[in-house]
Amino acid sequence: MAVVMDESVNVLGEVLEPCGNDPLTGFYRDSCCNTGPDDLGLHSVCTVMTDEFLAFSKARGNDLSTPVPAFGFPGLQAGDTWCLCASRWLEALDADCAPRVRLRATHLATLDVCNLDDLKRYAIDLN
Repeated sequence: MAVVMDESVNVLGEVLEPCGNDPLTGFYRDSCCNTGPDDLGLHSVCTVMTDEFLAFSKARGNDLSTPVPAFGFPGLQAGDTWCLCASRWLEALDADCAPRVRLRATHLATLDVCNLDDLKRYAIDLN
C-alpha cells in the first residue's frame, strides 16, 4: 500500500526542502518534514536541536537524546536537525526554549498549529 502524503510545500509557499539526513529525519524517514493523515503528531517543523530543548523534551516525556538501536534511532545532539511535532515546538515556545527553525524545510501543515510570525522569529534561513 502506498503512503499518502500531503503536498510538499513549506510555510513560505515554496517547495519543501530536506531537513536532514544525519540522522535521517521525518515521519516517513525521507529527510523531509512531510506529513500525511497517518502522522498524528504532525512532525512538520524542521528544527535545530539545542541542549536546552533536548532537556525540556526529555522532562516532558519525549527523550530525543538517548539512542534506541531497536528502532534505528541514534539519539539527537545539539546541532542536529530534526522534524519536530508542531505541538511540541509550540509548547517549547511557551516555555521559552523553542529550538531554531528552518522555514524552507518546515511543512505548510505546521500553520494549522503554529503562527508563522512565531516561526519567523526563530528562523535561521530568512534573508
